[in-house]
Amino acid sequence: MNDFLKTALKANREVFEAINLIDKESMYQKHTKGAGGDISSGFDLVAEKIFFEHLSRFGSIESEESGVMNDGEYKIIIDPIDGSDNITSNFSYYGTSVALLNSDGILEDAIVCNLASNEVFWISEGEVPMYGKLFDDKWDRIEKNNFSKIGIFERAYDNPKIVQLLKDNKIKFRSPGAVALSLAYAHWVDFVIFVGPIRIYDVVAGLALCKDLEVIIQEDFAIVSKDKEIVAKLFGILNGLK
Repeated sequence: MNDFLKTALKANREVFEAINLIDKESMYQKHTKGAGGDISSGFDLVAEKIFFEHLSRFGSIESEESGVMNDGEYKIIIDPIDGSDNITSNFSYYGTSVALLNSDGILEDAIVCNLASNEVFWISEGEVPMYGKLFDDKWDRIEKNNFSKIGIFERAYDNPKIVQLLKDNKIKFRSPGAVALSLAYAHWVDFVIFVGPIRIYDVVAGLALCKDLEVIIQEDFAIVSKDKEIVAKLFGILNGLK
């Protein structure tokens, strides 16, 4: 793990401690609309501040909450809290997403953390995706789970026609509501699909972790799976609705 990833890991540990120690009543308060279009919560802004303090020395930070925050040759894309509605609802599926792009726009490092389960997923350019626990320093390669029974469908609530088609095809899924985290789990489930406008904050770090999987990205949907046949079937379903 290089200096950037170690620093991002340290920031994640601080974010975890902050959101568990700070008075929750103040964290649940909604603030202004962020750069990504969603209303920021106190959790988002506290996490964003911590990431800025740790990572700004590496380059320009572009956050879902505040947009571009400083100058720098490299660009760091962050979603300070991935799954903001989940954390404010005490639903244990929320985390953080960080990606480092060099001056040519090529992704060099990415790290996604599930703050609810203390799971960390990271990758560096030219390496394989790795997995471990937030407060450990032991890392293992992310292996594909060949026994999975379900997929993940992000934004299912907004796409009832696709939900019905998946049901008709006997395709099981869950819709937990945190896109970067769901992409990080893509090796372990049958598939991950996201239907809706593709925002860089949501997908850049998560997709980096899927470099060894089958990926299709269109303007308004993304499909990821370890199985080519599943990708082809899902593409036929989603593309047929256009």
